Amino acid sequence: MAAIGQIVAQTPGSEVLARARQRAALVPDCMVEAKRIANTVIAGWHGRRKRGIGENFWQFRPYSEGESFSRIDWRRSARDDHMYVRDREWEAAHTVWLWADMSPSMMYKSTLANVSKESRALVIMLALAEVLARSGERIGCPGIMEPITARNAAERLAAAIMHAPPTSGLPDTRMIRGASDIVLIGDFLDDADTVMDRITPLARRGLRGHLVEIADPAEESFPYAGRTEFTDPETGAKLTSGRAETLRDEYRRAYIARRESIADQLRRMGWSFTHHLTDNLASEALVAVHMHLSGMPATRGRSAAP
Repeated sequence: MAAIGQIVAQTPGSEVLARARQRAALVPDCMVEAKRIANTVIAGWHGRRKRGIGENFWQFRPYSEGESFSRIDWRRSARDDHMYVRDREWEAAHTVWLWADMSPSMMYKSTLANVSKESRALVIMLALAEVLARSGERIGCPGIMEPITARNAAERLAAAIMHAPPTSGLPDTRMIRGASDIVLIGDFLDDADTVMDRITPLARRGLRGHLVEIADPAEESFPYAGRTEFTDPETGAKLTSGRAETLRDEYRRAYIARRESIADQLRRMGWSFTHHLTDNLASEALVAVHMHLSGMPATRGRSAAP
């Protein structure tokens, strides 16, 4: 999506192949990092945590009149004067669609960050795929990979991304059928009305959505001063300021207002919003999205609040 205040070079059409090769070279390292991050958080997230048909123990609860006596756990009941039923965890597979913006604006990395927005988006998406796959969920990527249930779903998604053609804007979601979750990861730097015009139809179709805004710290703080040339990486449009520092306050007001407008509108239609800066830990965004997917309120913080 169009970038605000980024000093990066445009990727010409003649360099599409080189851009695809660059992305393909980036994915393996992102997959390694994604597995590392997933391993650090997976122990604290256990499926959907619902009572139902399954093999895993969930909880003991008091026996209710009318239930089958065969469900009573007599060993647990023998500890006191009450009868207890052993509940198992609901294990029905759920479909979660994952998408990360791979447009030119995501290549931006300032001196205030260690990784580009593209790298961080890929790591979060692949780490999320890894955790969801271990929980038995069906993982898909609009326009890139049909939903699958497999322990190696994250690796298969990474391979599909490496061979995917360049895209821009939000993905084509016509292949999505039925109730599903969709996680959209990108910088979403277009104006709030444009972003919501693209997302609202997805909500109307019944998709339960989660938007993760990836931002470079320089995009938020606007540390530029003196004569500075800004280039839109997608259109090539340029803006030269003789004293960039004079734009800082107005820019920050517009930047924060755009984010708050998107976040408020998303929450009103039942979607979640997670803001993440690339100088923060990727695991913070991963945990926040996990909590939203699990139906639990996320802890408010730099990565979860607008």
